[in-house]
Order: sequence, then C-alpha cells, then structure tokens
Amino acid sequence: MGSTAADLGLTDDALDRFRTGLEALWPERIDEDAMKLGLAVSGGPDSLALLVLAHAALPGRVEAATVDHGLRPEAGAEAAEVARVCEALGVPHAILPVDVAPGNLQAEARMARYAALAEWVEERGLAALATAHQADDQAETLLMRLNRASGVAGLAGARARGRVPGTAIPLLRPVLEWRRAELGDVVRAAGLTAAEDPSNSDDRFDRVRMRKALAEADWIDVYAVARSAAHLAEADDALEWMAALEWRSCVKKEPMGLKYRPQAPRAVVLRVIARIVHDLDGEEPRGSGVARLYDALAEGRPASIGNLVVRPNAGGWSFAKAPVRAAKRKT
Repeated sequence: MGSTAADLGLTDDALDRFRTGLEALWPERIDEDAMKLGLAVSGGPDSLALLVLAHAALPGRVEAATVDHGLRPEAGAEAAEVARVCEALGVPHAILPVDVAPGNLQAEARMARYAALAEWVEERGLAALATAHQADDQAETLLMRLNRASGVAGLAGARARGRVPGTAIPLLRPVLEWRRAELGDVVRAAGLTAAEDPSNSDDRFDRVRMRKALAEADWIDVYAVARSAAHLAEADDALEWMAALEWRSCVKKEPMGLKYRPQAPRAVVLRVIARIVHDLDGEEPRGSGVARLYDALAEGRPASIGNLVVRPNAGGWSFAKAPVRAAKRKT
C-alpha cells in the first residue's frame, strides 16, 4: 500500500481541510517534528479515515492503538486487521487488551478504553491523543439527549479539544466537522475495508434508531445541529466558570460539613450542590436527585441526598453527614 496522499486517494482539498482543522486544535505541536500524535483506531470507517488523513498530514509523526475490550468475538480479528493496515502504512501500532468492569457496560468500556489509551500515550511519549468523533455523532447525541429532557451539561457536545479523562493529555477530535459519509469516502478511496460493528444496525439501541430517523429526515441540517452541540458545550463551560465563582464566594466550612448561601441562578446553584454532595459524600449525584433537593430547600424544607442531610437556616443551607444509627443490641 502506498503512503503518500496521492497513493491513498486523498484529494488536495481533503488533505488541506484536515491539516487546517488539526492546526487549529494543536497549534503548539503541529510544526514540531519531535512531537507525535497518538490515534485511537478501532477499525471502523471513522477511525480508519482518521488514520489515513493523519498519516498523510503528519508523515512519520503518528502512532496508532486499538483497544480490544473482548466484548465481541470479532474484536481480535478487527484489531489484527488494523495492525496489518498500519504496518503497510509504516505506522507503529499497538493492541491494548482491557477488562471491562461489570455495571453500565458502555460507561465502563469507555473508562477502560481511555485508561488504556492514556497509559499507551505516556509509555510512547506521544504529545496528544486523537479520536474520530464526527458531526453525525454530535447531532445524534444532541437529539437523543433532547429526547430525554437533558440539561445543558447533558446536551453539550464533545469538545474539539479537551483532556483524556483523569489526565493532562490533550484529547483532539480533528474530524468533528466531517460527516460520516465523507469519512467513508476517504476509506474507500484508500482501498480499505472498514470493520462493521453489528450493534450499529441493531434497533434496540437509541442511537441506531436516531441515526435511521436522521437519514430519513433530509430537511435536518446535521452540520447545524452539530454546531448547536458545540455552542451548548461553550454554554456548559460558562456555567462551570460561574459555579466555580459561586463556590469560592458562597460556600464555607462548618464544623460538621459545609454551608452554602446561594446567590446565583438555579442552573448554577444545581452545579454547586452537586459538587458539595460529591465532596462530602464521595459520590456523583444524579441530576434528578440534585433538582429535588434544590426544590425542597427553596421551599424551606430539610431534605437528604445520599448519606447527607441538608437543612435550611439563617439564609443558607447546611450540608452534613447523616448521623449513624446505633446498632440495636441483641437480646
């Protein structure tokens, strides 16, 4: 397999578009030959397109990794196929096997995937990690969450640049403004065959049903919906900034916990409450539970959440651990 842009079937316009987007996300590294970019490549069409584009834009400066969750029998063969493609391109590749903890399968798989990729990035001395999230993903996620009445945090789309969860490693999404079909064209032009996850056609999943509905609704502008998700991400960042300011100004330590004198609008207060609960109880509270707690406190009623008791008093709300009940003595 050839490795130049022409050999890979890339047009000048496609390569320039990718380079421009990557430079905007990664300006501090794009011209430094010593800095390498790590790619998360599952073998699906989106990530294979990312591999082709990044390899052509940064020859000799990319490495790839495929996470094998062991959740599907085909996963091992798909990872091996990615390794074969990378070898043909001259791109270093690693297969990262992970164990997924029981519980919420998708959430646990995501955590395991990012943990494995972060370890790989650090071991290889890579400067950043790139994933292949694209515009259709953004639009589907936003519409699914609107359908569940999610708040701003839930509606916020994936950021074009962020951090790998739990680390300081830059997380880049350089094809976030590309459509799924455009990335498929890149893969076909390169003469590659992408792996197909059967779950992507299983109507039991909300995303699959939303994807089919979007395909039939040609009057919906997916780019516009994806941009709205980006705008909501900016709004989410602004609310986080306001919540941090509210915390510094209005949350004080008490002998038994924390006291909060709310001053901000409800959307900000909910975030401060969630942070208090997390800090005192060690758990991430559900948004619905935080909202019910707020409503009770706003009406002047004491309430509880998790292992905490919250009481309104003297213009504020006092959060403390609930007293532990003494065990009954056996008779």
